[in-house]
Amino acid sequence: MPALHSIIEGQGPVIVLSHALGCDLHMWDEVAALLKDRYTVVRYDQRGHGRSPAGEAAFGMQDLAQDAADLIERLGRGPVHFAGVSMGGMTAQALAARHPGAVRSITIANSAARYDEAARQGWQARIDTVRAQGVAAIADGALQRWLSADFIARHPERVAQMRAALVQLAPEPYARACAAVAGIALHKTNPSIRCPALVLGGTLDAATPLAMSEEIAAGIPGAELAPIEAAHISCVEQPAVFAQLLDGFIQRA
Repeated sequence: MPALHSIIEGQGPVIVLSHALGCDLHMWDEVAALLKDRYTVVRYDQRGHGRSPAGEAAFGMQDLAQDAADLIERLGRGPVHFAGVSMGGMTAQALAARHPGAVRSITIANSAARYDEAARQGWQARIDTVRAQGVAAIADGALQRWLSADFIARHPERVAQMRAALVQLAPEPYARACAAVAGIALHKTNPSIRCPALVLGGTLDAATPLAMSEEIAAGIPGAELAPIEAAHISCVEQPAVFAQLLDGFIQRA
């Protein structure tokens, strides 16, 4: 894979932020602004998202973890603190298990370690819709999963920005990313993770309910679990709380 598009801001210990499926690095705008006075904050577009190349082949979560490991290696700053939401949180799990030397700590927010058969069928239905009708066909439903109705009503400009990032995605790279997410079996490798881990679960999250975060935390030795009062994209809905939880965890770690 060619290098992924990234933005580096601030100074201090390095935090790498990994976004959710269908988003881009601007998902992290508010959190990055809150952290860059005391951290080097690195945001990147996952493959096929934002300004990063898609590649020509299907890929899995281990490939997204390899992308992240390559990015960290190019930074040349040693192991980093790595935080991800949803697909980014899955990337964090795979990265810490497969590339332990790349991370000092991981934060996994609004994510999952595995899906059951019914959920995988739901993912396949989304893939089929996107390939037939384009990403715009699933955009409104995605936004309703991502954000609470209250946030959507109060922040129309932010919601419009996120919708625009979603609908500009090419259908095939988005479908491949859906397949990578649907195919995860991270519960099998999470017990091998040895770095400090923080798991954030959204109390209003219908896409990856709190029970999924509880399962992740139970599967990683020594992991901390903290609730955050938000729907699926918690770093957008509660950026100050998210940044505070992340900063506090890194200080302890």
